[in-house]
Amino acid sequence: MASFHLRSNSFPSQSHPVINDVEDQLCRLKASQEASTSTTSVCANLASLSELHDGINNLIQKFSVQQALSHEQGQNWINELLEGSLRLVDLCGFSREVVCFTKESIQELESSIRRKADDINAYVASTKKINQMVNKCLKNLKSFNQNCAALPEKDSDLKAIGSILKETEALDFSVLKSVLIALSEANGSSKQRSWSSLFSKFVQTSRVSKKGTDNIDLKQLKASEMNIQEIEEGLEALFRSLVKTRVSLLNALSH
Repeated sequence: MASFHLRSNSFPSQSHPVINDVEDQLCRLKASQEASTSTTSVCANLASLSELHDGINNLIQKFSVQQALSHEQGQNWINELLEGSLRLVDLCGFSREVVCFTKESIQELESSIRRKADDINAYVASTKKINQMVNKCLKNLKSFNQNCAALPEKDSDLKAIGSILKETEALDFSVLKSVLIALSEANGSSKQRSWSSLFSKFVQTSRVSKKGTDNIDLKQLKASEMNIQEIEEGLEALFRSLVKTRVSLLNALSH
């Protein structure tokens, strides 16, 4: 996962109390965030990010914050935040699409096992397509650069808000990348196999398995489908939160 550099010291005592609340929430998320790509860790990180964005939306909608942000319209750091928020919305949308395809592939394989079908070409083709999509996206993400424009020095609250937004963007990016890794063959760890490599085992065994083994495979596939469903729900919630944050930021700048 990415390394973050949020200030460890508290914001000035005169800072808006909502800023302090969101900073505390961000620090807790950073401290508790797990680098694992297991379903439990990924879902926990997605849920925490959604809650963080709720706090950020409440912060941005404060009248005093909207006024401060509106005065910064056109500044480099604001433009970078807007560009980054759009990239994150697109990345989260792509992740939702990949999860949907993955779930469909699982269901296709389940159907094949139930029918005792030897032809699983549709499943193999769909997983190959998914892996190609994800691997291409992961390669493109290597060119992702964290925002580097200087934050305003004249207003400590505004600088704090900018830091929060930048740190949250980095967290969003890192967690979404972990979702894609969990769903792709790019995760070549010997200790953690990707969904695709796991399902390849089912493909091999389903052709020669007996009824008892088929039932075991179906149970394992159903469990995997439920895990995918959890990730899908987490992505849906985060996607809505990312859109709300972007809309809140755009509204603030339009004042």
